[in-house]
Amino acid sequence: MTYRIAADAVLLLHLAFILFVMVGGVLVLKWPRLALLHLPAVAWGATAEFLHLICPLTPLENQLRTAAGEQGYNGGFIEHYLVPLIYPTGLTPGIQLWLGALVLLLNLVPYCMLARRLMRRH
Repeated sequence: MTYRIAADAVLLLHLAFILFVMVGGVLVLKWPRLALLHLPAVAWGATAEFLHLICPLTPLENQLRTAAGEQGYNGGFIEHYLVPLIYPTGLTPGIQLWLGALVLLLNLVPYCMLARRLMRRH
């Protein structure tokens, strides 16, 4: 049971990280110092998509699920609702390139707004 809870926690952390990468630029508009965490997260997220890298959280989660005696993501709320968001079926290298570009595009607008605001102050 402990391994399953840990695996679910890793999955939730993974989802939170993805959401932070995708829309964290909006948070940076409110808290500019958050950019110190967000920019590296965006760099990793885009690089992972562009180079088809596996996030280190994925093998960790799989190890925990195996240790819990599970064989997949069937059953339970987290597996049923969140896993398809993080591990969609039909994910191709071409789609990953588009996702990487989307990560950069979604964050370009808030960072341009922040830069403009900072330049006005100086």
